[in-house]
Amino acid sequence: MAIATLQSLLKERFGFDSFRPYQEEVCQATLSGHDALLVMPTGAGKSLCYQLPGLAREGTTLVISPLLALMEDQVAKLKTLGLRAERIHSGRDRAESRRVCEAYLRGELEYLFVAPERLAVPGFIEMLARKELSLIAVDEAHCISQWGHDFRPEYRMLGARLPLLRFGADRRKNPTPVLALTATATPTVQRDIIAQLHLSESKAFIHGFRRSNIAVEVLEVPQADRADMIVEILNDPTRRPAIIYSSTRKNAEAIASFLESKFSVSLYHAGLSKEAREKTQTKFIEGKVDVMVATVAFGMGIDKADVRTVIHAALPSSLEAYYQEIGRAGRDGKESKALLMWSYADRKMHEFLLSKNYPDAGVCQKIFDAVKGRSENKDALKVKLGLDDDLYESALEKLWIHGGIEIDASENLRVGTKPGWKATYLRQRQHRVEQMNLMGAYAEGSRCRMLGLVKHFGDEQDSGIVCGICDICAPNESRLRAPNAAEIMAMETILKLLREWDGQSIGKIHRENLSRLERKTFENLVNAMTKAGFVYLQEEVFEKDGKSIHYRSAYLGSLGDKPSELAARVKILSTLAPMAQKKRSPKTSRSKKSSIIKEKAPEMVADSRRPQRVQALKEWRIELARAKRVPAFTILSDRTLNAIASENPSDLDKLQAVHGMGPKLVEKHGKAILSILSQTP
Repeated sequence: MAIATLQSLLKERFGFDSFRPYQEEVCQATLSGHDALLVMPTGAGKSLCYQLPGLAREGTTLVISPLLALMEDQVAKLKTLGLRAERIHSGRDRAESRRVCEAYLRGELEYLFVAPERLAVPGFIEMLARKELSLIAVDEAHCISQWGHDFRPEYRMLGARLPLLRFGADRRKNPTPVLALTATATPTVQRDIIAQLHLSESKAFIHGFRRSNIAVEVLEVPQADRADMIVEILNDPTRRPAIIYSSTRKNAEAIASFLESKFSVSLYHAGLSKEAREKTQTKFIEGKVDVMVATVAFGMGIDKADVRTVIHAALPSSLEAYYQEIGRAGRDGKESKALLMWSYADRKMHEFLLSKNYPDAGVCQKIFDAVKGRSENKDALKVKLGLDDDLYESALEKLWIHGGIEIDASENLRVGTKPGWKATYLRQRQHRVEQMNLMGAYAEGSRCRMLGLVKHFGDEQDSGIVCGICDICAPNESRLRAPNAAEIMAMETILKLLREWDGQSIGKIHRENLSRLERKTFENLVNAMTKAGFVYLQEEVFEKDGKSIHYRSAYLGSLGDKPSELAARVKILSTLAPMAQKKRSPKTSRSKKSSIIKEKAPEMVADSRRPQRVQALKEWRIELARAKRVPAFTILSDRTLNAIASENPSDLDKLQAVHGMGPKLVEKHGKAILSILSQTP
């Protein structure tokens, strides 16, 4: 089919007069029957790149997507255009899914969206293979790669499941083309996607990562000061609508509570009910609220063109996730801002989470050695090894994923079939470390922010010029100021002390020489000096009374011998009052602000019925695991099971608020769990 036909369909069926950049060449390649990988940022128009050629090739386009909300949104939009689109996923009942299958087999659908788990249902792929598909689109393709930021093991099975769909039961010579799409894939992930989907002859389109209308700013801000900075930014009405990303549910709730007296605010996280999330999302999209405070659960597939500001209230876990989130700003092409606030404490939190979610290989080896040569019960082995519950379960999961051990439905362990498990696990863990380090280096970096992101994703057709509007390219536009005389004097003292004795603890410097300064003010000065190159910080550790004590030492940096340049090179947050004018905040105000960031540990209440609930839930979990022939912890982790038993929720909304639960788990198991709890009150 000629390009002219593509252009006529673009106008007649989709209502567009012209293609966006890069869309036409992708559509033409797919129309011609080529497999392809498309990596373009959120909002650049990836969906059209399968919708248009799929329609032009005539027949049904199969779209495999792991995101139910995005699937529903895409189907609704296609139906609005008069196109015949349907979806099958776990949120729809059997009767609806059966009706969709019948319509597909009758050739009545132009687009069929399915979740990847659906392809594992016995007979489903065979049913799809009874008709020749026009195109197969694999959306959010980074989920296939173990190096992707949102890796999903069930998605990785697509490579084994696609051949029957591509070639059909009759093994036709001309396979159905596959288009893999994602907004966040580094060159490493791109290569893995191509390998996993067996797209060896595919064309790769890596385009459009430069967002010339987004001014990126990165500031080192103490956690206690972030809420005030958010208010300062949003007080400017041109900075709204805005999305504020928080690292945890509790922090999101606290920030939303702090802002609600000043702006129209909504809250979004996975612990809210489906109805509450949909209501919140709709209000934001329709402009009924102009500030959305959310965890990373918000935003996938959300199409709101006029978001003026995206604020990260903590350091993201990876550049891929960060880029995808800032990409929700300025989709209308107008000037927008992305502000990232971070601190040393954020780095330490990510290191803690890494050690928790990706245990040291020595812990995994300890479990493996204990299982080697014998069968062990999961719970009995935990007691024998004396490992922390969460650490043990996390290590066990990684051993199972990498084939070091096998776990049957009754939770008995035996040695796995992959002797190379340790090497593959270490590679995956190191990749997570590198992601964390790259994010940290970006925050501390001194190169153009947008150019750094473009290079990270391997957009080789980019111009390579600096953006001219980020905090590095246009420092006078950022929230930084020059130090005053009192601050320069304090920084000169720090440099003098380090010239006398390099590598001193910053706690000691403050305590013995600059104790007149508040500790927070002192650390802000040290951080500003670090960014400017006058000092650098290094984490140290010493042992005392059997405990490891961590601290930071300061060393002279490349400009450490040039105190005369402090005034010209050091920049301090303009929201922080100059030292000479610093006033202590009233205790009540300080207390309120700190509550926005610091999470209060839940109170533990003695509950005599809790053990019975734990046992009942475990019995249900094992029974379900046996039916599914999977390890029990893949259904519900021990930690989540124990949390459910402790909180004893009485309805689905309360169940979803339990730590470790989310919409998918509630959807799958919510009714069964509540039934068990009601029988063991």
